[in-house]
Amino acid sequence: MDAVASPRTPAPAGAAQQRRQYLTFQVNGEMFAMGIAAIKEIIEYRAPTDVPLMPAFMRGVINLRGRVVPVIDLSVRFGREPTVPTRRTCVVILELPHEGSTQDIGVLVDAVSAVLEIADADIEPPPSFGARLRSDFISGMGKVGERFAIILAIAHALSIEELASLDALSGAQQLPPPGGTGESE
Repeated sequence: MDAVASPRTPAPAGAAQQRRQYLTFQVNGEMFAMGIAAIKEIIEYRAPTDVPLMPAFMRGVINLRGRVVPVIDLSVRFGREPTVPTRRTCVVILELPHEGSTQDIGVLVDAVSAVLEIADADIEPPPSFGARLRSDFISGMGKVGERFAIILAIAHALSIEELASLDALSGAQQLPPPGGTGESE
């Protein structure tokens, strides 16, 4: 499914239209998108291990090849009900820069749709009112056919302060070697 070029904003003659790739996905029946540059991988949903005293949007942590990866429920982060896992529920693993290194973070989504190219000309600025998300979470509204995908400003949706608290949780921690459960006993 390709983005449709906007007839009202033609590119200047001879100018190459910049197109970027976005992963589209569903959260509470709404279409969202994020640039693919930060996406490390997409995995099937697996129940995270609960971590006491974490914010409500933190579902817990998962073991990803021996690394502790915090999992954030985007639905709760957006002020909505928690995601009820189904067979299409996925965890999108992001690799985000933080204090000179990177932090892997999983975000829980209802379903992954597709990777699409969206031309810069087909991205509208975030709405100034009426959005059901904090405006700093939205970098734009991408035209996908007759619909819009809300393009997330993922660095704002996962703020530096929250990344710092996640970093304290997982940092460079490693899970126990194979044979250990990784959970408190």
